[in-house]
Amino acid sequence: MKIETVTVKILPDGRLDTRNAAAYLGLSEKTLAMARSNGTGPRFVKRGRIFYFREDLDEWIGGEERVTSTAQARQIS
Repeated sequence: MKIETVTVKILPDGRLDTRNAAAYLGLSEKTLAMARSNGTGPRFVKRGRIFYFREDLDEWIGGEERVTSTAQARQIS
């Protein structure tokens, strides 16, 4: 297995823009935008552009329920 290092830019106050938040989570920008639109994504702030705080990204990804099959995942959704 190869582990890939990803570099993301985090602003001094802990914010990440959508591109960097998506990279941090290992998602595409489009997937993150769809989750935001559906209300299923991490918390964000809109200050002209969309920003995410790192602690909100960590909380969201850590709070996802783990499943063993796609059928089980459909039941949760």
